[in-house]
Amino acid sequence: MSKNKTAKFFDTYAGRFDAIYGNENSVLNGAVNRLWRRSMKLRYLRTLEGCQPIEGKTILDIGCGPGHYSIALAQRGAKAVLGVDFADRMIQLAKEHAEQGGVADRCEFLTGDFHNYQFLDRFDYSILMGFMDYIPDPISVIERVVSLTRSKAFFSFPEGGTLLAWQRKIRYRNRCELFLYSYKQLADLFRVVRPHNVKIEKISRDFFVTVNVDGSARSQRESLETGLLSDGHSQ
Repeated sequence: MSKNKTAKFFDTYAGRFDAIYGNENSVLNGAVNRLWRRSMKLRYLRTLEGCQPIEGKTILDIGCGPGHYSIALAQRGAKAVLGVDFADRMIQLAKEHAEQGGVADRCEFLTGDFHNYQFLDRFDYSILMGFMDYIPDPISVIERVVSLTRSKAFFSFPEGGTLLAWQRKIRYRNRCELFLYSYKQLADLFRVVRPHNVKIEKISRDFFVTVNVDGSARSQRESLETGLLSDGHSQ
């Protein structure tokens, strides 16, 4: 399945996806979000917390969708945010939200392929939430993101091997290609960014990965082998 198919799916899905973040208008939608989308909320909060200090910093938001991360960080003091997504409807929504949120002067949103875009500078923080789910070659993305990041890069990866993961795989089989991961697979993938510090955490149905590009307290190997998951269990 091609990137074009994934882009087409998210163009049609953009409105419903946008409603996931903050649309608690109905009891049903609120209950669904709490029961099935807890990981989305957790990774959102974890990312905002991780992008500190934010005042005067620059952000690269890859797979930015309707711009919720970008706009929240701009409102908290980011100097400039660049959001990139291959679904044009997502970018349209992001621009509308930035205008409504009063941060359009600090947020730029572009429709395009992250791999093909020529960035002119590095960014303090890079964000890839809900993006790696659809990427067949994760190593090339990881390496490029780290090369573009000054301080920290944040990734989410969907967990495989569970009943809910199996159900999601079935739902997506006619939509776009979906890639699921285990802790061991991620530990192996992120060895390519040695010696940067890498932390892999389990949050609900996702893995949340932080690459501390300027951190040198521990080697990547130590971080991968001794990092604790959020539920208190090590791998």
